[in-house]
Amino acid sequence: MLSKITVVGAGNVGATAAQRLAEKELARTVVLVDVIEGVPQGKALDQWQSAPIEGFDTRVVGANDYGPAAGSELVVVTAGIARKPGMSRDDLVRTNADIVKQVAQQIKQHCSKAIVVVVSNPLDVMCWVTKQVTGFPRERVIGMAGVLDTARYRTFLAEALDVSVQDIQAMVLGGHGDTMVPLISYTTVSGIPVTQLLDKTRLDKIVDRTRNGGAEIVAFLKTGSAYYAPSSATAQMVESIVLDQKRLLPCAAWLEGEYGLSGMYCGVPCKLGKSGLEQVVEVELTAEERSALRKSADAVKQTMAAVTL
Repeated sequence: MLSKITVVGAGNVGATAAQRLAEKELARTVVLVDVIEGVPQGKALDQWQSAPIEGFDTRVVGANDYGPAAGSELVVVTAGIARKPGMSRDDLVRTNADIVKQVAQQIKQHCSKAIVVVVSNPLDVMCWVTKQVTGFPRERVIGMAGVLDTARYRTFLAEALDVSVQDIQAMVLGGHGDTMVPLISYTTVSGIPVTQLLDKTRLDKIVDRTRNGGAEIVAFLKTGSAYYAPSSATAQMVESIVLDQKRLLPCAAWLEGEYGLSGMYCGVPCKLGKSGLEQVVEVELTAEERSALRKSADAVKQTMAAVTL
């Protein structure tokens, strides 16, 4: 258990993440920060009042400034505007880059030793903004994307096969967007290669649905975007770090030559422990997967080019 975790952004993703972190008792205090007066305070108080019922002792507090967040060992960044129907993740880049830049400056000032888990979209670029502004090493700035994308992929596979989601082992790499790369060659059902259970046509449809998983939810909601699964994915990453579980999870990491990529964030298999990113694990990819990963990386770099720091 840490002393203090801060969640920046009290919207649906941030508030739900704060609740999950508190219920898991990953810190003595969870601080929920947001610029809108009263919102983080109200949501934090509501969550704290659920503690006697849910049985957790983590204190949840809300704030409009970073004073209460000072000294946090881990910070989750969810700040930014949400996608609207018809809006791609790339459409968000300039507005959210300005927001995340301001957040990163506050983190650098008040939480200089923290590990940062970035959730804001466009994810890969917001990770880069955070790393550049804080000056933190790559081990301490990690993005939540692959865990969510993989969860969606596993869910759709379980539905198609009529099996438990717990028996689906899979991993989705690449940028968090339309070019993400589900690794079919490493997808199994209790060790059975998925290619033995589903034909290529059905697999291609599931891969396509995975890539558009967020947009599908946005289309249903009309206003707003997904937050239950994103907050769960965030909590899983934080839990691995806080409890030093050494989980091997697909996360956005700053690459320094791995997979032939460098100078950018991209989703890859990451070992997460008490130091944050402890290892980027390189696996053998098929020629098709490697080409798709390169295409995904190129898309991330194009989005990065739209941001001026």
